[in-house]
Amino acid sequence: MFYYIEGNVVFAEPSAAVIDVGGVAYKMTVSYNTFASLAGADRARLYTHLSVSENGVELYGFRDTDELEVYRLLTGISGVGPKAALSVLSIMTPAQLQRAVASDDSRAIAKAQGIGGKTAQLIILKLKDKLDAYRASEAAVNVNANGAVAADAIDALVSLGYLKNDVTKIIGSMKIADMSVEDVIREALRRMS
Repeated sequence: MFYYIEGNVVFAEPSAAVIDVGGVAYKMTVSYNTFASLAGADRARLYTHLSVSENGVELYGFRDTDELEVYRLLTGISGVGPKAALSVLSIMTPAQLQRAVASDDSRAIAKAQGIGGKTAQLIILKLKDKLDAYRASEAAVNVNANGAVAADAIDALVSLGYLKNDVTKIIGSMKIADMSVEDVIREALRRMS
């Protein structure tokens, strides 16, 4: 329903954030890593997941689409609910989780609150193949170097129907330091055609 919510940060704590968008404040449940990314920020964009269950409606916010995708992968595993998934994402980034899964490090995953040894092993088993894509995207795009421009271009191209892994590899091979988002999108579309 909501792809992302962008606005003024009204309030943030380790498990929740409130973003004001044109006079409407949205409260979202967040991981600790997302909370940490909001430190000192006046404005923020959080990618969202709306959960509707018999217990009610809850909006979850994530600092980037990688964290959102990993959250969805985690909650798709039987026995891993929203709180457990956020707990994993509070102690490790998607890239760190990918490394833990790739190296069968169930002890690192089991450090998350609500995740026992058996659940950590189940996460590794279920995500082994699915998280391989993060190895490629982590190598292709240095988020610290190209940050918002790369992320915005990737999000735009994914919303047009292109596969995230393909787009990430192409944009990762480009030198985008002095390019606008529009220029990056144009060049990526040219390379994909």
